[in-house]
Amino acid sequence: MKWCIKCVNQRQPDDPGVAIYFEYKKRQMCFACDRWRKVEDNLQAVAKTIEALRGVARWGTGDMMEAAFTGFAALPAPGQTSLSWREILEVSPNASRDEVSMSYKTLRSRHHPDKGGDPVMFNAVQKAFEQAAKELHP
Repeated sequence: MKWCIKCVNQRQPDDPGVAIYFEYKKRQMCFACDRWRKVEDNLQAVAKTIEALRGVARWGTGDMMEAAFTGFAALPAPGQTSLSWREILEVSPNASRDEVSMSYKTLRSRHHPDKGGDPVMFNAVQKAFEQAAKELHP
């Protein structure tokens, strides 16, 4: 691996986690790692995992490959979530419009970036409320 002087002197990102997306037997998969403090260490962990799984396949225990890949379903793309709007807004399946609205306002305030909240969660709450509005207000 080659390093340029610019790359060596750059600071680590706030989130050094890595995710490698791929397709295996026509199914979207993802290896993700955020255990280590540096991007390159997380990337190395993913590389070692792939190397180990390739060894499993190479040494003739291919049926174990299918079992190993069961846990590597693809993560949602950044900004997307696999949670329903009810889960994001933390309301029960039979919540009233008022309950949904109150929860939205609470979560919107909690996650607002201007108040030190997480912008990704703030956007998820916004999108969840939009979905709720469409479903609850035909």
